[in-house]
Amino acid sequence: MVRRIDVTGAGGVSLAAWEFADPPKTGEADRSPGVLLLHGLMGRASHWAATARWLAERHRAVALDQRGHGQSQKPPEGPFDREAYVQDAEAALVQLGLAPAVVIGHSMGALTAWQLAARRPDLVRAVVICDMRASALGAASQREWEDWFEAWPLPFATLADVRKWFGEDDPWVERPTPSRGEFYAEVMAESTDGWRPVFDHRQMLASRATWVYDAHWEELAQVRCPALVVRGLDGELGRAEAQEMVRVLPRGEYAEIPDAGHLVHYDRPDAWRTAIEPFLDGVLTP
Repeated sequence: MVRRIDVTGAGGVSLAAWEFADPPKTGEADRSPGVLLLHGLMGRASHWAATARWLAERHRAVALDQRGHGQSQKPPEGPFDREAYVQDAEAALVQLGLAPAVVIGHSMGALTAWQLAARRPDLVRAVVICDMRASALGAASQREWEDWFEAWPLPFATLADVRKWFGEDDPWVERPTPSRGEFYAEVMAESTDGWRPVFDHRQMLASRATWVYDAHWEELAQVRCPALVVRGLDGELGRAEAQEMVRVLPRGEYAEIPDAGHLVHYDRPDAWRTAIEPFLDGVLTP
């Protein structure tokens, strides 16, 4: 069963939250520790479906389409700053009754997770940080993203073309990666002239611009709850930086997944579960 739950985010923005399993029976919700899943830039809640389903065997797991993404509102004027994303996640935890929850974030969603944990320790019992850097990436990185978006051969004629371009032909792809093609196929919608992303490139760049120029070590050090830093061996977060993040976190732990790229949970779902489940068992067991 898939169930949509409407959430009101910062500034009244309408957000779509999703449960990918049957909700707890009456009277069970209070006994089932909550988990909030936050996707990365350009992602959507459905990318967490496999994770949410095994989590739901013992816990209440909800994935959020963040503003500008998925089926959530895409306000033309934003805002798409860090404050808005963190306030949205805070509102979701409260309105869904998940708190104190484990917040699992991928990439940009991981940054939101640790910024929320630093600000509202009463709402977050633990965080899982999946392949997100704490260091500043800089102006060159933002220009690369601008150029990359310009290279997309939009519109795509078919979803097969989407899968092939992002899985094989994209100049950012070092070797054929079918899971990457599937990942991007999930964020496309059919229009009159073909398949286009469900998000606006300009809004994605605006979202990224609010964190790419700054380092986030200070906020990381303010996270007092247990935190697991997870990286794919071929991801964007290097081993040395990941281990330094663990050192900076007051209660940090580390996990590494071989043969996985940036889309760790999507590339290697079984290895992802093996890596994070012991940590979750420790922080979610009453």
